[in-house]
Amino acid sequence: MDTSVISEKCKALGESCRAEAAKRIVGQTELLDGILTAMIADGHVLLEGVPGLAKTLAVKTFADMSGLAFKRIQFTPDLLPADVTGTLIYEQSTGSFSVRQGPVFTNLLLADEINRAPAKVQSALLEAMAEKQVTIGEKTYALPKPFLVLATQNPIEQEGTYNLPEAELDRFLMKIHVSYPSNEEEFSIIKQSSQSVEPSKIKLNKVLTAETIAQMRQSLVSVVCDDKIIEYIVSIVSVTRPEQKNKTADLRSHGARREDFLRYITFGASPRAGIALQKCAKAQALLAGRSYVLPDDVKKVVPAVLRHRLVLSYEAAADGLTTDDIITKILAALPVP
Repeated sequence: MDTSVISEKCKALGESCRAEAAKRIVGQTELLDGILTAMIADGHVLLEGVPGLAKTLAVKTFADMSGLAFKRIQFTPDLLPADVTGTLIYEQSTGSFSVRQGPVFTNLLLADEINRAPAKVQSALLEAMAEKQVTIGEKTYALPKPFLVLATQNPIEQEGTYNLPEAELDRFLMKIHVSYPSNEEEFSIIKQSSQSVEPSKIKLNKVLTAETIAQMRQSLVSVVCDDKIIEYIVSIVSVTRPEQKNKTADLRSHGARREDFLRYITFGASPRAGIALQKCAKAQALLAGRSYVLPDDVKKVVPAVLRHRLVLSYEAAADGLTTDDIITKILAALPVP
């Protein structure tokens, strides 16, 4: 099929998804676009925001309009790995063990309040996220395709929570900050809440299937990413690494105008971040109806791809700077191709 036809089809599917989601959710276009981008790019998403911002509703809405299998796990400190992956059950009648698969065997997994689970549970989920498989007993079982983890966490409540390991954070393709709605959006939300039908009960058309998602993923290969764009991606990722011996020379090699952000970064992004940037930029191009990547596609996804992959120094905390502030400095320092 012609690449322009594929791009137009992907654009139409994206618009249909937004239209269906609008039946239940007011605003939150960045959240919905991020989930759709991650689905096309075959990656997991970490959603961060205070309670009541429709994070769970957005995930459930996406599951309903995609027609995929959906399961939810409410993470708690007493959760066990077997509660996620499954376990072996002894059958007394046969004298053998049988496998009882856990909720991770699904297409869309909502890991609600993921930072409340202890390290053992996090490590069990890490195998599923990274390898798309689960080991129960001595056997390994492949997870259904597609498989996407959509995890939520509350950024303000720290009691009874565990920091996510860096290795697990790096397995999330994107981290999306869910913000407060505008006054106009909140007016619509409150007005909608007085209606007889709850938003979660509103029926949606199934605009996506496992087949269409697989086709969209395959069409990423046909999206052209020029070498200049790849060089731009490499420059963004590489200048986040303060452990490089000659920082100033490296920045000058990328044409950066200043390097004041380097003192705020303790650990930078790995090559996996560069791969994620290209995949997400290609997905953005498809959703825009294009068969080629523009620098703006890259700039649009940089915050979501990098904000959970940078470890900031104490100096950044002292100056009141966040990862998004540092990313803004990086994008301003590097020339756009």
